[in-house]
Amino acid sequence: MGNHTHPTEFILVGFSATRELQKVLVAPCLALYLLMMAGNASVVAMICFDSRLHTPMYFFLCNFSVVEMLVTSTVVPRMLVGLLSERDAIPFGECLTQFYFYFSSGTTAFLLLAVMSIDRYVAICHPLRYSTILTNDVCIQLAFGAWATSFFSMIPPSVFRARLPFCLSNQIDHFFCDNAPLLKLSCSDTHFIELWDFLLAILFIFSSFVVTVASYVAILFTIVRIPSATGRHKAFSTCASHFTVVVIGYGTTIFIYVRPNKNYSTDMNKMIALLTSIVTPFLNPFIFTLRNEKVKEVIRDWLGHRRSL
Repeated sequence: MGNHTHPTEFILVGFSATRELQKVLVAPCLALYLLMMAGNASVVAMICFDSRLHTPMYFFLCNFSVVEMLVTSTVVPRMLVGLLSERDAIPFGECLTQFYFYFSSGTTAFLLLAVMSIDRYVAICHPLRYSTILTNDVCIQLAFGAWATSFFSMIPPSVFRARLPFCLSNQIDHFFCDNAPLLKLSCSDTHFIELWDFLLAILFIFSSFVVTVASYVAILFTIVRIPSATGRHKAFSTCASHFTVVVIGYGTTIFIYVRPNKNYSTDMNKMIALLTSIVTPFLNPFIFTLRNEKVKEVIRDWLGHRRSL
């Protein structure tokens, strides 16, 4: 490859395991992907078609399920093809498109988690004003703001990468077009891009984390003042599922993307990225629904209706 050129394609190295072992991963990954899609699609369908779930909490959960399917579908189908291929080549334009949609939808997920924490804050700390604060218009504006802000904010980073000269190699040491492995291939100074990425992480990930923490601190102070044990348990249970997803989401992202370069481990990041791309979105529908009595009631009614047909 000549100096200061754009490659026509990249080679995704994938996992460091042998080709035979990589093929063994296909069946479980495909099964988890299909189950993840079915689980999140079921959540979306229940919320859309059952009027009992037409509340702000479930409206935001519906958006979160959609973005989870988008994040996973951006990476996993292409990864499965690569696991079965002898040479996993991805065109330059497709690589940048994958980068854009993966990080745009991932950022949307974090902003939606922050919005969902605000929803729980209003529900527990201001229950009598819940319906007047989180009106339909406000909910739509919050959800649209999360989607639009994320997808617009990732346009400059994508353009920066499209203009980079890649003259060192065309082999990306990952199973998708992740940020750090892609920048490592450039033969130009990437400090400005890395600074831009860091500022975006501070702006969106850190700020949404602060909003989430502040919401839960206020919720905790409100819960401990509830006189009855039953009331405290009910309040805790309404937040437990969201808090679990928050811990998993922020914990893995900080571990992968908010670390000094000297602590960068590609193999470890690949495994964590695989877990967060498939396993976590697969578990989220269960985390959000198994402890939710209203959702379980809807599921029982749907199953009972199907048996009666």
